[in-house]
This record gives sequence, structure tokens and C-alpha cells, in this order.
Amino acid sequence: MLFREIIGQQELKQRLIQSVRENRIAHAQLFLGPEGCGNLALAIAYAQYINCANHTPEDSCGVCPSCSKYQKLIHPDLHFVFPVATTKSITKEPVSDDFITQWREIVLQSPYFSLLQWYEYIEVENKQGVISKNESQQILRKLNLKTFEAEYKIMVVWMPERMNTIAANKLLKLFEEPPDKTLFLLIAEHTGLMLPTILSRAQLIKVQKIKDDEILAYLKNNFTYPEQQLIDAVRLADGNYIKAIRVLKDDEENVFNFDRFVSLMRLCWTKDVLGLIKWCETMIGIGRERQKNFLLYTLRMVRENFIMNCQVPELALVTLKEQEFSSKFFPFINQNNVYQMVEELSKAQYHIESNANDKIVFLDMALKLVKLIKK
Repeated sequence: MLFREIIGQQELKQRLIQSVRENRIAHAQLFLGPEGCGNLALAIAYAQYINCANHTPEDSCGVCPSCSKYQKLIHPDLHFVFPVATTKSITKEPVSDDFITQWREIVLQSPYFSLLQWYEYIEVENKQGVISKNESQQILRKLNLKTFEAEYKIMVVWMPERMNTIAANKLLKLFEEPPDKTLFLLIAEHTGLMLPTILSRAQLIKVQKIKDDEILAYLKNNFTYPEQQLIDAVRLADGNYIKAIRVLKDDEENVFNFDRFVSLMRLCWTKDVLGLIKWCETMIGIGRERQKNFLLYTLRMVRENFIMNCQVPELALVTLKEQEFSSKFFPFINQNNVYQMVEELSKAQYHIESNANDKIVFLDMALKLVKLIKK
């Protein structure tokens, strides 16, 4: 991965390059940024630049033996850790190495992908991935070995917030006193679930949302959609490249979330309790990651409809299909109910994240929305 292949983030790229050229490389660094900002791509490009034999003031050379292996993600001193779960073919205590082939495939296709897309790619069905204690043992084993050929041995940990407490505690000392010439690059979207002791041992690198003009320029160079469609997708994406692509392709997940949202709101308005029970039954079989994704979508739609109710529709980030529905629905999201609705949806998301009984969570949420929607 070369820096020039990454969308935007010019200032941060230069900072990372400068840190290498001035030999100011922290042993543990946390690339923290929202979904679709490119923090994974930045971390891989940074790792390649560190070990490149002939890097320039702008980028890695891309042709030395180290770069050639990094470009294929097969360098022996580059290691990856990411959330995994059991599948039909891997049924017992999986670790990242069990899925390394799929990981290389999806990253080489595009380093811009979400956690849900990763789970769908490895077909974990309705399970949530985790970085387990078995993974921590693998990390300890790998990093206690000497480097094969590069100056630095680099461990890229994607989504460290999915690391369970046992695994995190096992790695604390390693984070604090790693072997010589060993780097940890953590790529995270949220820090709320990470141990404070892990956070305190890593140098924070904040990755901002990508600028709209940078996403638009990239889309124009790589896709053939009409310009207005590209402009609308960038506006809705709000700095999230993954979301921009999702809007352009109008993928199945967006269609599913929109249909489920419309159904939920109509059933709540008509107080159709039997219909809500059936609606909940359709939600419990889709898996927790998709459930959380739906709740995030619903929170966004509540926000956008409230903005439309505030008579500033130009600030509402909705697709054409969402606009058609919201043009009639927005009066029902107002100052009398919006805060409570957001609170109930946020609670539901927290409970799903905590592995609560999903049928109870969704039915409780739906019945409370019935009371709120007519306020």
C-alpha cells in the first residue's frame, strides 16, 4: 500500500513520513478515526514506508523487495490481528491466521471496508467477532521471534475494541515493553470498549473524515456514474468513503434497513402489536452486527427527519428513496419525542452489543416507540 493510493489525508501522510525520516517512531500507535476514513490503509502504507529500502520524501519506492512483499501483504515481518468467529469450516477457537487468506483478499480488493462487510466476507453468519485470549498467545509467540529480513517487525491490530479483557490484559506488558524494533499499529473506530491501560500505552493518531472534495475527485477518477449522482453520494457520505460507495451501489443492506425502518414506523403509528411481534421475529435472525447496523440507520433517519421538521431540509442527508418517505413522515419526529426516541434506540444498540436477548430488546424498543411517535 502506497501513500499515494490513499484518498485524501495529505497532512497526516506528511506527518507520518516526517516521523520516519526523523526517526521518531513510537512503538505503539493508535490510528483512531470513524468508519470509511482510511485508517487501515494509512497504517499499512506507514508500515510499508518504515521498512522500505529506498523511500523518498513523498512515498515508498514500491519496487524494492520489501515493498513488493508489502504490496501483496505477505512480508514475513508484517503480522495482522482482527476479529474472527467460528464458521461452518472453522468450528473451534479461531484466530486471525485461520482467516489470513480472506483478509489479504479483501484488503487487496480495497482497504476501505466495514466490520459488517468483513463478517459477511468470512461468513460468520449471526455471530460477533472477537480478538480472543488464543489470539494474544499467538501474538506473544510471533513477536518473540527475531525479524526475518526487515528492520522492524510490525503487528497491525484492526478493531482492537473487539479484544476481550483476558486478551488485552495478557498483552499489557508487551505493549509497555515490546521487543526491540517491534511496532504495534492499532486501527480503531471507537475507544469506549478498549482498556484505558491499552490506550495509555499507545500514541494517539487522529484520522479525520475525508474531505468531500477529495472523495468526489477520487470517485470521478474511478467510477463512471453521472456527476450529480456522485455529488449526492458524497454529500450523504459525510466523509465516509465506504458509505459513499454504499449509496452509489444502493446495496442490499441499505435497502433492507430502509424497508425495515418504514415497516417499524408504520406499525408503531397504527399500534399494530401483532405486526410488531412479527417484525421483531424477522429481526432476530439477521445477526447482531446487522441488528446494530439497523439501529444506527434508524438513529440517522430519526435525526434527518427531525432536521426536516426544523425547516432546514437542505441539511438532511437522505437518499431520493428516503426523501420520498420522509417528506410525509417528518412531522411525526419533533421536539416532543425526538430525544426520547434517540435514547430508546441508543439503549437498544447498547443491549444488542452486550448480547442481551434480541427479541426482548427489539419488542421493548418497538412498544416504547408506539407511545412516542404520536407525541
